[in-house]
Amino acid sequence: MIAYETFEHEADIGIRGNGATVEEAFAHAAMALYSVMVNLSRVTPIVCREVEVEAPDRELLLVEWLNGLLALSDIERLVFSRFQVIIDGCRLRGIVWGEPLDREKHDAHVEVKGATYHMLSVVERNGGYSAECVVDV
Repeated sequence: MIAYETFEHEADIGIRGNGATVEEAFAHAAMALYSVMVNLSRVTPIVCREVEVEAPDRELLLVEWLNGLLALSDIERLVFSRFQVIIDGCRLRGIVWGEPLDREKHDAHVEVKGATYHMLSVVERNGGYSAECVVDV
């Protein structure tokens, strides 16, 4: 099973994260999101931050998680390449590592407009979990 991937969807971009646990699927969905914006292999995980969010179900928790990451990126001008996710009921705590955005070094592609997601899905698949959605770019 591929850890993360992107796929085209009309004018937008779909992201999918897969993992043995829901937490891994969410972490890999974050990697898919950042791979739309930058070349992840060029992001050095030297800065550590935490993101905490809460939502009543997994799909909305996925939205809050991705929105939290994009807000942190926007405020601090950081890009991330490593994610650890801990989910406890309706609460998610994410520990993320990255560095300040350098458009040339990171081979920046597009900026995700953020906050608009559709086709949300967090499902059991192939003995693990898949977390996916479509985001505006």
